[in-house]
Amino acid sequence: MAWTKEMPKNPVVAVAGATGAVGQEFLRVLHDVDFPAAEVRALASARSAGKKVAFEGCGQVPAGELTVQEMTPESFEGVDIALFSAGAGVSRAMREAVVAAGVVMIDNSSAFRMDEDVPLVVPEVNPGDISWHSGVIANPNCSTIQMVAALKPLYELSRIKRVVVSTYQAASGAGAPAMAELYDQTRDFLNGTPEDELTISAFAHRIAFNCIPHIDVFLDDGSTKEEWKMVVETKKIMGDEDIQVAATCVRVPVLRCHGEAINVEFEDEVTVEAARAALQAAPGITVMDDPENKVYPMPGLLAGTDGAYVGRLRRDPSVEHGLAFWNVADQIRKGAALNAVQIAQLLLP
Repeated sequence: MAWTKEMPKNPVVAVAGATGAVGQEFLRVLHDVDFPAAEVRALASARSAGKKVAFEGCGQVPAGELTVQEMTPESFEGVDIALFSAGAGVSRAMREAVVAAGVVMIDNSSAFRMDEDVPLVVPEVNPGDISWHSGVIANPNCSTIQMVAALKPLYELSRIKRVVVSTYQAASGAGAPAMAELYDQTRDFLNGTPEDELTISAFAHRIAFNCIPHIDVFLDDGSTKEEWKMVVETKKIMGDEDIQVAATCVRVPVLRCHGEAINVEFEDEVTVEAARAALQAAPGITVMDDPENKVYPMPGLLAGTDGAYVGRLRRDPSVEHGLAFWNVADQIRKGAALNAVQIAQLLLP
């Protein structure tokens, strides 16, 4: 059943997982877009309760510090929107209490993305899908978000038959401890620490000066769950179950921004010029495509930016109607916190 509760102009917002990397980014984004919140509550686990987190303010909430509260089912009384980035297990455990309290949960985990009653939303692609939510809206996987944001304007030129994508995913996708591990390993490696003495906990192997073709668990068909997510989420977001997607997801020693090499096959001819014009006009897309002057998106230089960046746009001669391009976005911003806050903005009256 579709949600019927009216959203106030100045909603009370809860940030669940406020001490994590994405939770901290939620707070920054709420400030950056000046979200019209009447109140912002910082929620986290019991061990974080009482901590202070900096907040630059938004709406009716002044700049200062927020005191972290322990997240319990009772935490959501009086809340209108809950931005969740506390892990799939916590989201599942809290869903009933959140929805029963009349709160719209915008969840950054994988817990509900493929549920039939949960919209999976990228605001630049399928904003209308929020109309049928029943209390929960899912934020897609970070690597899917930036890809479909670029695919949408191209799909409007011609239906997409097939997508082949290879990702170059930043350490941030595995959380703040993974980013710290990249820093620490890099320092230790350069200081000559033997391989078998390096601390490896966030990833299956050393991430410093290495690429790991393994994100999430392996499935029976030899793909990883991260790759599976890109396949099924793309179909759901684009509203086309017939799009074929082949993904290879790789972790690389970059801090925040994911890169993706994308090859697209269309039903009809799409010229490079038409594709460039469509991408330039698309919301949330910045085209950086001037190879003669060495201009193209680079993950190391785009940390902290919004939206998705596209470059290296060219014809793919291996199929009849094909294009290839390179796509970069900040995984913590557009790949997580910004997309969720943009969903929250769609809910405003």
